Amino acid sequence: MQLKSLVLMAAAVAALPEFSGAPRPGSPESIKNLKDKIKNVVIMVMENRSFDNLMGGQTLAGLENPIQTGPYCNPLNISLPGNGNGCTEALDFDSIIDDPDHSISGNNLEFYGSFTPDNAAIKAGSLQPDMSGFLTEQIRLYGGKQDEKILQTQVINYYTETQVPVITALTQNFVVFNHWHSDVPGPTNPNRVALCSGTSAGKGKNNFKYNTMTQKSIFQQVTELGLEWKDYLVDTSIQDARWFTWTYDSNNTHRVVFMDAFYEDARLGRLPHLAYINPSCCGEGTNSMHPTGRVSDGEQLIKDVYEALRASPQWNETLWLITFDETGGFHDHVPPPRAPRPDNATHTETTPTGRDYTFTFDRLGGRMPTWLISPWARAAVEQRGVNACGKTVSYRATSILRTLGYLWGFAPYNPRVKDAPSFDHLIGTELRTDAPETFPTVSHFRS
Repeated sequence: MQLKSLVLMAAAVAALPEFSGAPRPGSPESIKNLKDKIKNVVIMVMENRSFDNLMGGQTLAGLENPIQTGPYCNPLNISLPGNGNGCTEALDFDSIIDDPDHSISGNNLEFYGSFTPDNAAIKAGSLQPDMSGFLTEQIRLYGGKQDEKILQTQVINYYTETQVPVITALTQNFVVFNHWHSDVPGPTNPNRVALCSGTSAGKGKNNFKYNTMTQKSIFQQVTELGLEWKDYLVDTSIQDARWFTWTYDSNNTHRVVFMDAFYEDARLGRLPHLAYINPSCCGEGTNSMHPTGRVSDGEQLIKDVYEALRASPQWNETLWLITFDETGGFHDHVPPPRAPRPDNATHTETTPTGRDYTFTFDRLGGRMPTWLISPWARAAVEQRGVNACGKTVSYRATSILRTLGYLWGFAPYNPRVKDAPSFDHLIGTELRTDAPETFPTVSHFRS
């Protein structure tokens, strides 16, 4: 790890908020205020972008990203350090055609420089991720099929403020999390399941189907509390409520609907307590931001949803969280931390070297862009959070379940959720009237 990274990490910890002007997260005062102010929650989970990739060109003070604290570099080949480096620069294309590796094995190489890092050394703290293998893995996958310079730029470069004007507007007007991680250092489906239920139940690949996960989900929880929910779909490519057997067994599949219903519900003021939004995935013409889909198409979705919520009669009671499922193999310089295991499940896969690797779900995935949007939330950069044990820890996908547990009165599902910091304290006591009514026009630039 670069010395600069270590210094900046220490500075970020030193600069953590003291909560002097607001209740501490999870306190009775904070929970009461959350319950008083927020009546409906919107969760939108985009696809496959790291913080440094999507947020790397944002100039808002307090962000730890390439334009402010970089540049950050990776060797072209971690086994041959003399072969040169690639370093973070501004991108000049809207999307990429060579989807980076975001398997557990791929993340291992990208984070630790090995497909099979020593789990005991990681647990002991003697092996730390140096985030140096992103270029090596992209070139290993696509070298010979694509120019190596293009492969470098695909995974390590970043978007500028003018290229992603909607992201820039979000960042400048609402709460942006500087340290928010996925719960699984692996691909889409395990992360989406973990976000909704607190665990992937040992799943580490995208090799399972709908109606197979038996653990309690947020959709089941909301129903058992007598509240309403819908899972709004852009198309049928991602349907997170359908992972869980309960959705079928309880005859709740009718709550999975298309996005035209969302816009109508927002307009009429009848959004449910939980509105969960699935974008379309995962190629050209889709809007989740997953390669080869365009970032600009994802921005258009965010703009459309924001403007629908902002004009809704329910705006003054809304908390909207935009996050991602995982980092998608894109470079980020911040090492993911360890975290409690949610359960005793493990996942074993055969790596590209032919060796098996067993993951015990005891560490987080990469750092992702995440925003909290509400008329009760002032523009701010939120660093790490404070959990119920008083520890300063990074936010993660299970912070959603922790916060919703405070809002709706249910206990953490497992040790991972219990350890997660909540963000209830970011809901303030003064209603904003200065939130923009519209977001900027999307920038469609070079493919």
